[in-house]
This record gives sequence, C-alpha cells and structure tokens, in this order.
Amino acid sequence: MKQRLTLRLPREALNQPITYRLAIDYDVASKIIRAQIGPNQEGVMVVELAGDIDDLAAATAWLRQQGLVVTTAAGQISIDRDRCVDCGICTTVCPTGALHMERPRWTLHFEVRRCVVCEQCIPSCPLGAIGLNLPTPSGSSSNRAQG
Repeated sequence: MKQRLTLRLPREALNQPITYRLAIDYDVASKIIRAQIGPNQEGVMVVELAGDIDDLAAATAWLRQQGLVVTTAAGQISIDRDRCVDCGICTTVCPTGALHMERPRWTLHFEVRRCVVCEQCIPSCPLGAIGLNLPTPSGSSSNRAQG
C-alpha cells in the first residue's frame, strides 16, 4: 500500500534520520517528493510511503510521536483542457512523471494515479490551467483558484 503525506518538521526533528528509521524500524519505504528544509528552521517534506497497512499506521504514529505534524494529501490536481495549450512547462517540474507529453501529437497527458499532489505544477502553468480540487465537507470537490 502507498500513502502520500506532508510532514512538517520542527527544529528539534531536523537532525533525526527519519527516513532511515522508517525503513529499519517499520519496514516502510519512503520516497521524498519535495523538501524545503533549512538549517535551524522548520521544514516541510512531501513523501510517499510504501509498505504493509499495519506498518504504515505504526510508522505514522511514530512520526507524530517525534513531534512531526503529519497530514495526508487531501486534494487532486485537475487540468482545465479549455485553457491548456499543451506547452509542456508543467512536465518539467513534475517529480513523478504524472504530467508528460504524449507523442506524436505532443499533447499533455495527466496520469492521476502517479500524482502525489505536490502542487509544483500549479504555479508553473503560465495560463492557470492547473488547479487543486479540494474536498468539501459534503464530499464534493471545489477548485481552489491560484493567483
């Protein structure tokens, strides 16, 4: 099973070997999708964890015990095909290859199953054709405008 998480690391947790402990203690593989961590500052990481469902639950509990704020990716990226001109700029920042150009027509293709909702593509689109659909309390989705 795979799980996408955003981890907010307090200063005190910056020097801990977090991904190493996940692998050794919980048998959970971690892929760092995006990280913004500076010395002596708080940090943020978007990670994809893979492992047995029970191991993932134990690993997530351990992360919280270490003082990390753990949240799951709650939205889904959407492409407004009426605005998109298939320029491909978003494909250069997509860390998982969920956005790529299809040959021979060179049109943008989006593989939802590969998307980790890191949101790097949203500001890269010069036409604002990429957005984040967030779930509403009733369960339907709404598009968060970027600007």
